[in-house]
Amino acid sequence: MTIDTGHAPQRSTHSMPMVFSAGAAVGVLGGMIGLGGAEFRLPLLIGLFAFAALSAVILNKAMSLIVVLAALPARLVAVPASEVAGHWPVAVNLLAGSLLGAWAGATWAVRMRSSTLYTVLAALMVLMAAALLVTHVSTLGTLALPLWAQVPSGVAAGFGIGVVAAIMGVAGGELLIPTIVLLFALDIRTAGSLSLLVSLPTMLVAFARYSRDGSFAVLGANRRFTLVMAAGSIAGALLGGLLLGVFSDLILVPGLAVILLVSAVRLARHD
Repeated sequence: MTIDTGHAPQRSTHSMPMVFSAGAAVGVLGGMIGLGGAEFRLPLLIGLFAFAALSAVILNKAMSLIVVLAALPARLVAVPASEVAGHWPVAVNLLAGSLLGAWAGATWAVRMRSSTLYTVLAALMVLMAAALLVTHVSTLGTLALPLWAQVPSGVAAGFGIGVVAAIMGVAGGELLIPTIVLLFALDIRTAGSLSLLVSLPTMLVAFARYSRDGSFAVLGANRRFTLVMAAGSIAGALLGGLLLGVFSDLILVPGLAVILLVSAVRLARHD
């Protein structure tokens, strides 16, 4: 159970094997489709571990940051850094919006009433489910925009993604990857690596903003919980990566989308 002492930050008293297992389950789900799985971890933090919405978002953001830092070296081995560096204008274009969006999203999250934040999180879960289906089941085309339209579109998209990532405490790859493919006509493999490079500074900005709020104390009160669950997520993601392609996306992705939709309903009904 989680103890809420009013002004004191919530502290989980769950056993560490359970925390690790929950993180591993999340990692496997994300790893099987090439993502970190933070969108699946958030409902667990709220539903299973009984953290309040903002506390769950902050914890999720810390874990997402750890998972992205762990994934970045492996990703750069899979896709050479020189290849990714050649597309630096794409990353800069998106970062011009996402850094502002991350600060704005975190600011809005700490100022929202708890009931409003639950509703917003539920709506964003539906958005993530839709993005999951679009990215992994349908064939992504490209918009072929002229440069004068592509640059402001990238800034606007980056801002929106930064807001969503900050409010949910996720890396945002679910939204960044299809955006990079659609706007900049890059392949999904390269888009996945670029998304990590955009996600990392974007998360750091949101993290810095959350650190200025009193709710950030939940991270210090649950340091061990955070590290153990993050370790489980990394281990699970590695296992999920080994299972990549074992299950058909036509079965796996709709199933994961349903999990997100069920989570959205539960969040919307949360008191």
